[in-house]
Amino acid sequence: MNQEQKNFIDGVFTSTSTSNLEVTNPSNQEILGYVPETDSEEVEAAIDAARRAQPAWAALPAVERAGYLRRMAEAIRRHREELADTILKEQGKVQALAMTEVDFTADYIDYMAEWGRRIEGEIIESDRPNENILLFRKPLGVVAGILPWNFPFFLIARKMAPALITGNTIVIKPSEETPLNAFLFAKYISDIGLPPGVFNLVGGRGASVGAQLSSSPKVDMVSFTGSVLTGTRIMSAASANLTKVNLELGGKAPAIVMDDADLELAVSAIRDSRVINTGQVCNCAERVYVQRGVAAEFIDKVSKSMAATRFGDPGQTRDLDMGPLVNMRGLENVEDAVAGAVAAGAEVVVGGSRADLDAGFHYLPTVLTNCSTDMNIMQKETFGPVLPIQIFDSLDEAIALSNNSDYGLTSSVYTQDLSTAMRACKGLQFGETYVNRENFEAMQGFHAGCRKSGIGGADGKHGLYENTATQVVYLQY
Repeated sequence: MNQEQKNFIDGVFTSTSTSNLEVTNPSNQEILGYVPETDSEEVEAAIDAARRAQPAWAALPAVERAGYLRRMAEAIRRHREELADTILKEQGKVQALAMTEVDFTADYIDYMAEWGRRIEGEIIESDRPNENILLFRKPLGVVAGILPWNFPFFLIARKMAPALITGNTIVIKPSEETPLNAFLFAKYISDIGLPPGVFNLVGGRGASVGAQLSSSPKVDMVSFTGSVLTGTRIMSAASANLTKVNLELGGKAPAIVMDDADLELAVSAIRDSRVINTGQVCNCAERVYVQRGVAAEFIDKVSKSMAATRFGDPGQTRDLDMGPLVNMRGLENVEDAVAGAVAAGAEVVVGGSRADLDAGFHYLPTVLTNCSTDMNIMQKETFGPVLPIQIFDSLDEAIALSNNSDYGLTSSVYTQDLSTAMRACKGLQFGETYVNRENFEAMQGFHAGCRKSGIGGADGKHGLYENTATQVVYLQY
């Protein structure tokens, strides 16, 4: 796919931009292609196209909008190998996870299409004898979806599918790190007969294209997944127009391992949760609190499991557990985080350095012990295959340590006692808690956080309704 891509605006592939962004493979720095660094006039054209198309799109019965979504899902399944290969190359994702991402994306779009006959309003009891109070759900208008690089293809669906089924139109800006899968997707859906302007795609940097989308008075909601720093900038830009924002901004998920936990299960789930996507997942376990009675055994088992992780270039070896970090900046950030932890007194049990490979941004799966809650490694998002461990004595202590965080996205607990599990769920101040399983949400759930992990949420009924406005009608007769 080593070629220049064009934006998809108003149903046409076009680009007036004079410069391009280079897309490279993080496993070996091979140039994969080029996407437009979209200028402001063309971003405005995409917004205008979405705005023109929205009234007619909203006027279609939702079941007809669902038909277009199902065609998108079918197109994805027809091209699943090409899409997975593109994700593997541009993001460094291992083949199995790339295929899972493609398949889950198609399933997610189908799931949202099912809401075409399920979007509901309400009838509210009136205080007056001859009156009905009706609550209608209506589309917001134009949604801007600004995507991250870690699950670049799935996030297209997470932003687009609920927006379109509820009658909105959308402008998508993929991450400049991993945009090629989005341009492939645009090519596939250009053949399904989607009305022009309903889906628009523009390449470029967040500082320019993302900022313009966020500050536009013609955009009715900005939906963003990414860092806290970028999220605060988007929120600030949107505030000038009081534009609604939907933000998922990362996490520092705690995993609590109790004395009575099934250690084989806990080790397997936590290890998988830490190395999936090379640790570049905002909802996966970022810090472990293990009860003193099983601490030595757990540390021994999880260290051996992390050390056995198969890593390398997913383009060369297809049955790996993890690939490279996304870029040099990501690699250096992980190095700095581990070095800072060691300087503060943490001990390296496994890993602790770059992997000795010829090319790519590879870091060894790492386990750190003797960690304490005041260390940055226990407070700041690492986004790499690093597992810091702290020992605790009581459940109340573990809950307090877990809640001592700027983030509040996900959490997990491992115990065979129902009372302990329910006490943990009640005490943990996080949007999601996983009990005796890996950190991975369901499309019918509600993926949302608190504190600096974001505003609003995605998935399921509650995520769907994030894309709607309400109108209450007082009908007196």
